[in-house]
Amino acid sequence: MKNSKLIISSMLHSLGVLVYILAVAFFFNHANQWFGKEDKFLTPVAALMLFVLSAAVTGSLVMAKPVLLYLDGQKSDAVKFFLLTLGWLLILTLSAFLGLLLLR
Repeated sequence: MKNSKLIISSMLHSLGVLVYILAVAFFFNHANQWFGKEDKFLTPVAALMLFVLSAAVTGSLVMAKPVLLYLDGQKSDAVKFFLLTLGWLLILTLSAFLGLLLLR
C-alpha cells in the first residue's frame, strides 16, 4: 500500500473516531433534556451499553484495518497504519485541548 494512501486512510479513520466522539458528546449534553435529570434503574445500564458500544466502534476504527492488513501479509503497512492512526488521534486530541485553552 502506498504511503500516501496509508496517511489519508488513517486520517479518515481518525476523523471517524472524532465524529463518533462528537456525536456521543452531543448526546451527553442533551441527555438531561431528553430523559430527565432523575436517575432510573436503566440509567447505568444504558451508560454501560454506550460505553461498550463506544469501545467497539472506536476499536474497530483504530484496529480493524491494521489487523486486516496484517492478516493479508502486509505487516509493515499494518504497523504504519496503526501508528499513523494514533498520530492523527494525538493531533486531534491536542487540538481539542488547545481549543479548550483558547475558549476559556
